[in-house]
Amino acid sequence: MKMILDVDTGIDDALAIAYAVGAEEAELKGITCCFGNVRVETAVRNTLQILHVLGAGDIPVYAGENTTFAGKDFIPAEVCKRVHGLNGIGDVELPEPTKNAEKEDAVTFMATMAEKYGKELVIVATAAMTNLARFIERYPEKAAGVGCICVMGGAVTVPGNVNRYAEANILADPEAAKYVLESGVHILMIGLDVTLKTMMSAEAMEEWIRPWREAGTKAGDKFAEMVHYYCSHEVGKEGKREGAIHDPLAVAAAIHPELIEFFETNLTVETDGESRGRTTGDLSRLKCREKTVKVCVDARVESFLNDFVGTVQKAIHRI
Repeated sequence: MKMILDVDTGIDDALAIAYAVGAEEAELKGITCCFGNVRVETAVRNTLQILHVLGAGDIPVYAGENTTFAGKDFIPAEVCKRVHGLNGIGDVELPEPTKNAEKEDAVTFMATMAEKYGKELVIVATAAMTNLARFIERYPEKAAGVGCICVMGGAVTVPGNVNRYAEANILADPEAAKYVLESGVHILMIGLDVTLKTMMSAEAMEEWIRPWREAGTKAGDKFAEMVHYYCSHEVGKEGKREGAIHDPLAVAAAIHPELIEFFETNLTVETDGESRGRTTGDLSRLKCREKTVKVCVDARVESFLNDFVGTVQKAIHRI
């Protein structure tokens, strides 16, 4: 399959990039950058650095806009600085990339790839849905012709992680998410309903990724540093250091659909009041026989983690 990643490169986006780079089943055609954990310019810089350290600098990177679907300038939430560090990747210093972002914008690139590859193309979005919303709005037929659009975002059967209603990627641009989910384009949603099932203690997470640190490569060292920061600053309800493998699970769902279980429904997003950012059933389409969103609710977590760790191991051995 051909793949586009749409990211707001924080730590788990970086892990998703490494996973996609190492995956033999997917050919990563390009990475588009949105906002969420960081602003677009920081996401672009982090993405270029991640690709460079992986020896994958030939993969092109495209910038989206810093304005939300409603036309407002985006400012990252303070919690993102705690979880992902001031630079978005755990304050880990990476070598300067040798390339810049492409001149073509993110949405145009999505459209170009959709026209070229059609059903062969998979888009995995792990950021705010702003780039996706603009893609669907401007090129509805091309968007509908893509093989799969898989998003990491939402919380349907569980509370949010920013507040009790909203998941972070949805709350970054609720209007964009509402547009995407109501557009009629088929979406595979990998939300907190399933990503939280990958939650583990900091000690367990560091044990899982120990082979990266022992690989003896710069990439292995840097990714291990990022994971250490991530699971040291993501604190659970009981004050325990822990973390979940959110964004890579969306990549896994696109590559290995046999790992996940889902139910089909029609969703919308609330954009007003205290519950702004909540993903919920679309009452206006309650009786519609056609369902456009597959909400992932379970996964073979052990199989996923084994594949994730091993695949990233391949990526960090590229150079």
